Amino acid sequence: MRSNSDGHEQPVLYSFRRCPYAIRARLAIKVSGVAVDLREVDLHCKPAALIEASAKATVPVLQLPGGVVLDQSLEIMQWALGMNDPDGWMRPGDLEDVRALIDLNDGPFKQALDRYKYAPHDAGRTAQLYRDKAVTLMASPLNERLANGGFLLRDTPSLADMAIVPFVRQFAAVDAAWFDSMPFTPLRTWLQHLTGSRLFVSVMARHAPWRPGDPDVKL
Repeated sequence: MRSNSDGHEQPVLYSFRRCPYAIRARLAIKVSGVAVDLREVDLHCKPAALIEASAKATVPVLQLPGGVVLDQSLEIMQWALGMNDPDGWMRPGDLEDVRALIDLNDGPFKQALDRYKYAPHDAGRTAQLYRDKAVTLMASPLNERLANGGFLLRDTPSLADMAIVPFVRQFAAVDAAWFDSMPFTPLRTWLQHLTGSRLFVSVMARHAPWRPGDPDVKL
């Protein structure tokens, strides 16, 4: 087996537990069963190996044996599922709808989510405006999609469900009491089902930040 540029013989994922982009990368790797070593990153003290691997130095970053680097979460998901997709997350007939949903999530919804989440505590009206925008863009449409049960595109999870759920989880957590009070029963059921699954729980294990010389942690 060829090694990484740092001599490592397994793919290495640089990750941060709470980052939704990193969560979805871990979900795809975990379900694929591909062997990957996990390196938890302290975002305030990023390891030199991460910065050397990817100039953007933001998680997730997957360094493959031979030095090839994937530093976009969807690339990592597609790489893992291309190796093994036991639950059929990527079906050819879904790809157009999957792409449209993920583009909406990663673009306008993520922008509104960030502004809602990071609005100053004394700027309640501002936060509410961005929250309302996020509802219009994503929460309400997803709730309608899920009204008949199941998942976003079919009766089993697709790449769209698994790529989007970490961001909806983050949105719901900004003001959990408000989210629980809203008429989002199908959306909450979907969110609770996915985030409560054995797969999701397994990729949310806590790990100390990686330092050179630390023993390998298997994802």
